Amino acid sequence: MSSAPTPLLEERLRDADRSQNTILMAARDEFAEHGLGGARMDRIAERAGLNKRLIYYYFEDKEKLFQAVLEQVYRDIRERERELNLLHLKPESAVRRLVEFTWNYYLEHPEFLTLLNSANLHRARHLQQSERARQLNSPLVATLGEILERGRVEGTFRGGIDPVQLYVSIAGLSYFYLSNNHTLSAIFGRDLMTPKAHSERLSHMCDVILGYVLRS
Repeated sequence: MSSAPTPLLEERLRDADRSQNTILMAARDEFAEHGLGGARMDRIAERAGLNKRLIYYYFEDKEKLFQAVLEQVYRDIRERERELNLLHLKPESAVRRLVEFTWNYYLEHPEFLTLLNSANLHRARHLQQSERARQLNSPLVATLGEILERGRVEGTFRGGIDPVQLYVSIAGLSYFYLSNNHTLSAIFGRDLMTPKAHSERLSHMCDVILGYVLRS
C-alpha cells in the first residue's frame, strides 16, 4: 500500500513542474524566433533563467525539447477549443465559432504559425514520433464530426463532409493569409494586416466555410 507524498516531495514535484514549464516557454520563444536549426540551448537556458544542465536533465536534447514544445502548443490550442463548448451550440453557430476562434487564435499567437513552419521544414518528424500529439488532436476531429452529423440530421448541413478536410480548410484559410501576409500585401498593393482587412478576411472565411457546409 503506497503512502501519500510528503509535503517536501510535493514541493519538489511542484518545483519540477514549474521548471519544465519555464523551459518550455523559453524554448517556444527561441524556436519561434530562430527555428529548430538556429535555436541554441544556451539562449534557452538564459531565457528561462535556469542552468542548461537542467534542460538536458528534463528533455535530453534539442530534438526532444522541440517535440515537447510542439506538444505543448497543440495542447494549448486544443484546450482553448474545448472551452468553446461547441457541442452546446447549434451546428451552424458551432462551425462559425470555430472559424472565428481559429482566426483570432492565429492572430494572437504568431509563434504557433512559425513553429508549424519549422516543424514542416523538418517534415514533421517530431510530430510523427509523438503519440501524444495525435491523442491531443483526435477529440477535435470527433467533435467536428458530431457537429456535422447533427447538422445533417437536422437538415441544415449537407452530408458527406469529412471533418478532417473541413478543419484543414478552416486552418488553411487563416494560416496561408497570415503566414504570407508580407508577400501578399506586396503583390496586391494592399495592407492585409489592418483591422479593416482582418474583419473583411474573417467575414470572407465564414462565408466560404458556411457556404460549403450549409444545404442550398
